[in-house]
Amino acid sequence: MSFQYIREMPRVSDILDSIPLSEDLRKIKRERDKDIIAVFRNESEKFIVIIGPCSADNEDAVCEYVSSLARLQDEVKEKLILIPRIYTNKPRTTGEGYKGMAHQPKPSEAPNMVKGLKAIRKMHIRAMKESHLTAADEMLYPGNYPYLQDILSYVAVGARSVENQLHRLTISGLDVPAGMKNPTGGDIEVMLNSVQAAQMSHVFVYNSWEVRTSGNPFTHCILRGAVDPYGTNIPNYHFEDMKRVSEAYKKRALMYPAIIVDTNHANSNKKFYEQPRIAKEIMRSRRNSKTLRNKVKGLMIESYLVEGSQKISDNVYGKSITDPCLGWEASERLLRDLVDLV
Repeated sequence: MSFQYIREMPRVSDILDSIPLSEDLRKIKRERDKDIIAVFRNESEKFIVIIGPCSADNEDAVCEYVSSLARLQDEVKEKLILIPRIYTNKPRTTGEGYKGMAHQPKPSEAPNMVKGLKAIRKMHIRAMKESHLTAADEMLYPGNYPYLQDILSYVAVGARSVENQLHRLTISGLDVPAGMKNPTGGDIEVMLNSVQAAQMSHVFVYNSWEVRTSGNPFTHCILRGAVDPYGTNIPNYHFEDMKRVSEAYKKRALMYPAIIVDTNHANSNKKFYEQPRIAKEIMRSRRNSKTLRNKVKGLMIESYLVEGSQKISDNVYGKSITDPCLGWEASERLLRDLVDLV
């Protein structure tokens, strides 16, 4: 086979033992998980905002961003639960480009998956220690999840992965909320199929073991817009779109039906500066419909210290090297505005 075996990956237990999570941080995660799950159980009226960089490329910048988010969380805690996006794997449409810190701990250097797994665990723990916020990450590679299983409070499955069987089965074994994005083509039934599959119990092979999962009742939908066969972006954050998904939920016996709306990607036509407008429209739609108020539990927003995006070689601290993001000032202003719209 045309494989070059570079290095053997360490066991999960070796990584967890060498970079442990303290009992104090475990307690913080238990409390955060409880608060977040209460929203999905309809036991809390707080609104979730999953916000942060498109990709977490620099530990210092990410931790500075998350610490700023923590200060704002104290201010908005009566209405909002802020979950920092610390996305350490980056799907690439054509296979080219930066694939995330799990691949490349330093974007300018060659890939090293062993160093990458250690780097992402270290960064997540540092961010939690400095902010007392627990984070969201994207499950691009299901086999990598155990390296962060004691850290994450939210997991997203992307548009390109949502139809994959192993992603669906793996999500069924998680005990934190997990969002399934609609596929790039926009098929709502495919997204709901993924939610249904992940809420069920399964037996399958995972990380060299035969495992049985209990099903994840907090698996839900994420609307991220779609792309038609000609490459045109089609938003699905409007009132009618969210109502359509709510109606589709009623046809299935799913637990805790919920919707998170992604304000960027195809919903913004990749115009990051449209995110505040989109977020406010979603909140107005939610206010005008009891159904949407019950179903729409939160937003996803791409945001970093410096607005826009850059080439890796530009080396601007706190600026995205993948999709462009809102800057901190605009993000802070938006979060304060959202408090008045919940």
